[in-house]
Amino acid sequence: MQKSYSNLLLEAGTDEAGRGCLAGPVTAAAVILPPSFENKIINDSKQLTETKRMLLKPIIEEESSFFGVAHIFPEVIDEINILNASILAMHKALDKMNTKIEHIIVDGNKFKSYNNIPHNCIVKGDSKYLSIAAASILAKTYRDLYMEQIHEEYPMYNWKKNKGYPTKEHREAIKKYGATKYHRTSFRLLPEQLKLNL
Repeated sequence: MQKSYSNLLLEAGTDEAGRGCLAGPVTAAAVILPPSFENKIINDSKQLTETKRMLLKPIIEEESSFFGVAHIFPEVIDEINILNASILAMHKALDKMNTKIEHIIVDGNKFKSYNNIPHNCIVKGDSKYLSIAAASILAKTYRDLYMEQIHEEYPMYNWKKNKGYPTKEHREAIKKYGATKYHRTSFRLLPEQLKLNL
């Protein structure tokens, strides 16, 4: 995995988690790693087990030069759409870094200029660049912890397991109990789009 795209010291990698979920926020993280950073386990968060992601979370937080994490909640997702919400989450994560970023590398192929800082979109960037992989791990772990928290409020949807993704079990619960304040009403919550008690 490559350390940097631009060879600039303050290059931030950014990625999001939760785009395809029916409930909960879309969460993004941004990470700047020091040139000396080494880690053989870090990879695209989707390739890692939950145990490994949780193990890597404090390592990334402690060893990164800067990091930021931001949630964008369903009411905003419904208002501006999921793509814009994902980009907004990345911008807000970058806002939290409190440093002068020189270059941004983004997982995927869509981004909007942030403070006129040069950026590059990299498809499958989370499996190519360490800082994007680290950002993907932080985005995923912070979002998962949030979903486990709100699971306590609505245990019937089993968010601690499905994390808000459209599993059969999650859709059955929506069919049975209707949508909650944490559901994205602009998403197709049920395949046949049954009338929901919103």
